Amino acid sequence: MAIDNNFWLTYSFSEKDLDSIYNFLLETERPLDKFSITKFVVERVIQEQKELQKLKKLSGGQQYIPSKQYKTGDTLVFPQLEWKSGKVVSVRSGNNPEFPGLEVIDVQMATKETMSFAANLSTHKLNAPIVETEDPLLNVDFVISKFGAVLSEKISSILAQSKDLVCIARQYFPRALVVDIGIGHLNLCEAVLEMAQGGPLSTAELIEQIELPTDVNAHLTEFSLNLALQEDGRFDEVGPAGVTLWFLKRLEPVEVQAPPVTLKYSGEIEDLSELGIDQDLVSIGVCDELEPSIECEQADSISISLSYPHWRAGTLPLTNQLRGLFPTAYETPRVKFIFKDGNSREVFPGWVVRPSKYIYGLRDWYEQMGTIPGSIITINKSNTPGEVIVQTTRNKNSKDWIRTVLIGADGGIVFALLKQVISCTFDDRMAIMVTDIDALDAIWTNTSKQRQPVEKVILTMMRELGKLNPQGQIHAQELYAAVNVIKRTPPSVILKTLHTQPWAKHLGDLYFRLDESN
Repeated sequence: MAIDNNFWLTYSFSEKDLDSIYNFLLETERPLDKFSITKFVVERVIQEQKELQKLKKLSGGQQYIPSKQYKTGDTLVFPQLEWKSGKVVSVRSGNNPEFPGLEVIDVQMATKETMSFAANLSTHKLNAPIVETEDPLLNVDFVISKFGAVLSEKISSILAQSKDLVCIARQYFPRALVVDIGIGHLNLCEAVLEMAQGGPLSTAELIEQIELPTDVNAHLTEFSLNLALQEDGRFDEVGPAGVTLWFLKRLEPVEVQAPPVTLKYSGEIEDLSELGIDQDLVSIGVCDELEPSIECEQADSISISLSYPHWRAGTLPLTNQLRGLFPTAYETPRVKFIFKDGNSREVFPGWVVRPSKYIYGLRDWYEQMGTIPGSIITINKSNTPGEVIVQTTRNKNSKDWIRTVLIGADGGIVFALLKQVISCTFDDRMAIMVTDIDALDAIWTNTSKQRQPVEKVILTMMRELGKLNPQGQIHAQELYAAVNVIKRTPPSVILKTLHTQPWAKHLGDLYFRLDESN
């Protein structure tokens, strides 16, 4: 009669559940998230199941207790026999001087066998109420811990279908109780945020600044303002998971509203497993947000080498490897946080742009640190919520031979090994010195150049890089860095090209050589 795991895994929420949720929210007059609502529904379902089990146990008759008297024809159920039932077919006097008045009842069980039981017996251990062991699958805390994630997602789906409920910051509330927030109060919110350089400010701070009445229900007022701000295009919710913060959208950096040109990619991500070279994605040693298939262990400190697209945009890639170091959100596309320089302790604003998978806000810091494409940047998790620590190792200005990109008058690309002054540590394979940023910017905004087939760009870069090595050997990571100087290209596309084009000869360990003899 007990339920099993499958009961909760396959539980389907009904209109009855939705009605109960709606009435519960009306009674509490407080917005609740899907997890709190899930717990309420689970508690209600468990109570219903317990009542059903109790009714089912007693549906076969009255519970057998030795101290009671019974008559022929009575139907009994026996808790000690897994709630089996039977009918009393005879009652006779017992023969035991120690228990005067003892009766013996013969019961024909549902299985057709006849069993005898004592009755009218005042002293017997079975007279005490039965204490049943609680089924963990009917324990709220156990069910939530084991099935809460599955059930809360189902709850979200059914709540999304209700026109009577509204959701803001992952909290739900009946639309009928939402307080009307007028345009005047929204205009005041805009003015307050503008005075705060755009924000971010919490809903409570805005309510205090615009003097919105909260004497009726403070939680309801806050929820209503959140809803009004969400539906007004002037405002952007930028808080991390569990925190609601508002920013004035028109004061957000342009690069937060839309990806910088060097980060835009409209092509496909290649599946390398068909070629049997999917492990090369890990071996190539680059950090690229366009490769979601690269799984990495989370760490509190991670060092990466900058590609040109991110160096130029003042960004970091939001990869699986880095994701755990930055604040995230349930639904908010943009999250504002604070960068801290690990050396100077200077702080400055940063943005996580979740849909496009990049972190913005480092352009000035890159320039201040003297970074170049290929510089090694270390990102550390901070003990302070909403803060991320970045640092790079500064060197005394010294001259090193380094690949330098030169742009011809016709817009052609040339690579040369030149001595350059370098201010911070770098990755030899990724490092590239750029002497004319404006000329490179012109290539990125030149539609015809960006439409060049990626195979042609890779071929051109192999020709240039091959000249810098007496053996003509080119590592795939070097090629990735060079190609991305003029065209945003994920590593999987470069690797597939190298392994499928006849002019690319694999030398082993991700080294290749250009062979145009065929």
